[in-house]
Amino acid sequence: MQMISAQSKGVFVIAATPFLPSGEIDLASTDKMVDFYFEKGADGLTILGMMGEAPKLTHSEALSITKQILKRAGDKPVVVGVSAPGLAAIGELTKAVMDEGAAGVMVAPPGSLRTNEQIIAYYANVVQTVDEDVPIVLQDFPLATGVHISSATLGTIFENHANIVMLKHEDWPGLQKISDLRAAEEKGRRRVSILCGNAGVFLPEEMARGADGAMTGFAYPEMMVKVCRLSNRGETDKARDLFDAYLPLMRYEQQPALGLAVRKYVLAKRGVIAHAAQRKPGADLSPLAAKEVDILMDRLEKRLSALR
Repeated sequence: MQMISAQSKGVFVIAATPFLPSGEIDLASTDKMVDFYFEKGADGLTILGMMGEAPKLTHSEALSITKQILKRAGDKPVVVGVSAPGLAAIGELTKAVMDEGAAGVMVAPPGSLRTNEQIIAYYANVVQTVDEDVPIVLQDFPLATGVHISSATLGTIFENHANIVMLKHEDWPGLQKISDLRAAEEKGRRRVSILCGNAGVFLPEEMARGADGAMTGFAYPEMMVKVCRLSNRGETDKARDLFDAYLPLMRYEQQPALGLAVRKYVLAKRGVIAHAAQRKPGADLSPLAAKEVDILMDRLEKRLSALR
């Protein structure tokens, strides 16, 4: 298994955790899902994130699904989310998944952090807890965590800790943050890989600002792969034309508390997972909402046919 680094690029899909209607993990769908992501061109996966319903898993379940996905992924890099309220839990899970062959771990800041000093101290403690040889992804997602990290504070953290090699950029609005970080690198600060989330709704702009790719769970990973490749080749108009075809569905899944239900429904409709079930608590799509998603998927296919 290759480790992530500051040079990592491409699309690391945030993977769902498939469940049976009973609430048990759907092991057969898990293997099928991993195959699907890589068949669609993903460069790596990120598991046990917010989309993966990690807080709903027990420690033993988290380890079990990690082992299964790592085995199925072969030599492809898999990042494991290890965010937790306490450092001890982060340290324990990190050691376990790295021993199994994970490519790195992702850590989001707890919502209790309020000042720049607290944020800087927190990541210093994380690095000390997990070992300085473990590659870390810093997840910057203030819409979910409530923690706002400035460009300057991120810069300080990156300068202090060489093993924080990647930023999962999910600030919104946050395009200026990408520009700030890349400008600082041009002045001599070390490079950090930047992969972007937020369902990919700003992906063309993020790539133009200097992002290295995407790290999100939109249920059409092939779109993110193609947009990134076209952007890297300078074919920006083609990238935007393709992106525009998917935008209505991406917009629909941005509804608060409903996004995961939409993604799992789409994955089930595409035959990737057997069930759209979430482990409780979780919001299900109403019959009317499901019909709306069906319409968006049908319209997407028509727009893609017109682009071919």
